[in-house]
Amino acid sequence: MTMSDIELAFAHPEDRAEASAGGTPRDRISLRDHVVEADIGAFQKERGHKQRLRFNVVVEVRPVTAPLQDDVDRILSYDRITESIAAELAAERLNLLETLAERVAERILAEPAAMRVFIRIEKLDIGPYALGVEIARSRAERPVQRAEADGMAAVHPLVIFLNNPTIHAPDLPTRLDALQAEGLPLILAVGLPDLPRPATGHKPTQRRVDLLAIEQNAWTLAA
Repeated sequence: MTMSDIELAFAHPEDRAEASAGGTPRDRISLRDHVVEADIGAFQKERGHKQRLRFNVVVEVRPVTAPLQDDVDRILSYDRITESIAAELAAERLNLLETLAERVAERILAEPAAMRVFIRIEKLDIGPYALGVEIARSRAERPVQRAEADGMAAVHPLVIFLNNPTIHAPDLPTRLDALQAEGLPLILAVGLPDLPRPATGHKPTQRRVDLLAIEQNAWTLAA
């Protein structure tokens, strides 16, 4: 390992991002020396006691194609980085900095503008030194989940349409158990039943009649 490699290993994440940018460097935003207190750690002496954590984060962002118009809503704001850190610290107590770094990275990469993130987290109160971890993650390495306004990831349910023969099939409970075992939210949809229904000759009222018939079919499934 050369001296430049050693220097780079202990350099700020911004320097590491620049060194690994390749031929097409991206714009970057950075958060330096952001210190917060948190109850974190796997050892008994760390439990129930807050300790200082120092965050250094660099986010590579996609180019902004439209004019910025000096509008903060058109960029990835620094606040999104600090909010991501605060949200993951508030979610639950963690044992490992590695877990915290992964979750912060995933939350940041859920932002449409974020392409790659470098995160260094250090414990400052363990001794006369700083202990930490550093990770680099990109969109290509991790599936991106869309973050809703409340910070939660969007849910993508499994939507299944059941025709009438399936509704009345004797093995329907087994099929539904298999679908539920996939671990995704499940939405079941049904159509019109195979029963005669009134014909009104008037589109708005016929639509209501048909909707009521579909609802009856849904109640049949529920039974």
